[in-house]
Amino acid sequence: MNQNEAKKKVIVIGAGPAGLTAAFELLQQDAEAYDVTVLEESGEIGGISRTVQYGGNRMDIGGHRFFSKDKRVMDWWQARMPLQGKPSADDILTGTVKPLEPNGPDPESEDQVMLLRNRVSRIYYLKKFFDYPISMKVQTFKNMGLIKTLRAGFSYLAAVVHKLPETSLENFYRNRFGRQLYSMFFENYTEKLWGRHPSAISADWGAQRVKGLSILKILFDMFSKLLPERFKKNRPVETSLIEQFWYPKHGPGHLWELTADKIIEMGGSVRKHCKVTGIRLENGQAAAVTAEENGVPVEIAGDIFLSSMPLKDLVLGMGAEVPDAMREIAAGLPYRDFITVGLLLSRINLKNETKIVTPYNRVPDCWIYIQEPNVKMGRLQIFNNWSPYMVSDLEKMIGVGLEYFCSEGDEMWTMKDADFIQFAIGEMVTMGIIDPDAVLDSHIEHVRKAYPAYFDTYAEIDQLIEWLNGIENLYCIGRNGQHRYNNSDHSMATAFEAVTNIRNGIRSKENIWNVNTEKVYHETDKSG
Repeated sequence: MNQNEAKKKVIVIGAGPAGLTAAFELLQQDAEAYDVTVLEESGEIGGISRTVQYGGNRMDIGGHRFFSKDKRVMDWWQARMPLQGKPSADDILTGTVKPLEPNGPDPESEDQVMLLRNRVSRIYYLKKFFDYPISMKVQTFKNMGLIKTLRAGFSYLAAVVHKLPETSLENFYRNRFGRQLYSMFFENYTEKLWGRHPSAISADWGAQRVKGLSILKILFDMFSKLLPERFKKNRPVETSLIEQFWYPKHGPGHLWELTADKIIEMGGSVRKHCKVTGIRLENGQAAAVTAEENGVPVEIAGDIFLSSMPLKDLVLGMGAEVPDAMREIAAGLPYRDFITVGLLLSRINLKNETKIVTPYNRVPDCWIYIQEPNVKMGRLQIFNNWSPYMVSDLEKMIGVGLEYFCSEGDEMWTMKDADFIQFAIGEMVTMGIIDPDAVLDSHIEHVRKAYPAYFDTYAEIDQLIEWLNGIENLYCIGRNGQHRYNNSDHSMATAFEAVTNIRNGIRSKENIWNVNTEKVYHETDKSG
């Protein structure tokens, strides 16, 4: 950059994976050209990928597997946090051997390290465990019983012969799994997650999250595992079927906290407790953000703006220049909110009946999808199995996260924290998972707009995107920034694409919006 040229002022809204990746990349690639400021509403770093600490223990906000078919993302993660070179505490206890990185850090003595973890996720239904995704193993049929197994088989064959128009998420699932399996394992859980029946939800959600997964893909994956090793190397694997992933020793929030520190070290700024309330437009371009910083109104001018704040709030905060039709679409975009309760337990009643060797013979699951019909809980995390360093005493403590999907202002959301914790504990007791006296400590977190939803005015979102793309110096990135149920790797990829466009003067934003829209995204290598 010419020394006489002023740096371009870049305002990044949100200190989650998308916002922090964009800020980091702009500064790392050309710190002389950009003056970067990250504005974060909360006092925490990482967005819904943050890690909460309480009582010397840690809990993840939602589960975050570090795995991607995008090589750029995998390389970026490893550059920030190297892969382990020595066994972790739980692998030492069990004698488990994993492929270790030559000269990699020792997790027993170093904190900045990425662990290699085994993916174990199951469904808890009728007090029995089913594989997730559903497998065609003998145990599955035993759990289901003869009648349900026959019904599942015939309904799947019917779905193969007679395809339904994919006008809803319900039809999307029925086409891939048949009516019986859809009814058992998708219908109620999906309604619990979204607060709507799958028949009222766009099939786009399934296309993004399930993609090519089906009974045939599950069978193919099962049989391909029986092949000799030389044939396995390049076998395609659905994201939902991956068996190993990376995970930071102290949770995903630690990675993003390190990233924020590096942004500051490179000359950027990260301003916490700075809630963006609007964007001032001039002549069709973004000129400044209005915000409340520690409760004080401020206006922060900029040349380039990257937004990972909820798309609804972004547009509604733009003032009179927003056309009425666009304002109506934005106002109607729906979300689901989220409550998670962290419990520290002395013991858990679930038995390890798998062949997986675990410390103290505890269940091996990272998370368990709760599909019991008589509880509101959606998912159960076991933090010890994400990383043995998430609890302060691996032998005597089990850290769990109890996840609930709700809507801001509803009965669950407005319940007093102490009452909600007792309610959640009661559900665990009802399911037979714990005894009441096993709880040592607890913590609760409320997360607004955790899940962009695919109904109401979502059907008209393409019109809103087209209008937003006309604001040339504004880039929408990340899960909430695009109102798209992205994983963190997809959110990071939108940041990579936006930075590429900014640095190269590319006016089209099609590449940014196209991340995680093509149906084969998970199956292809996006290393370019």
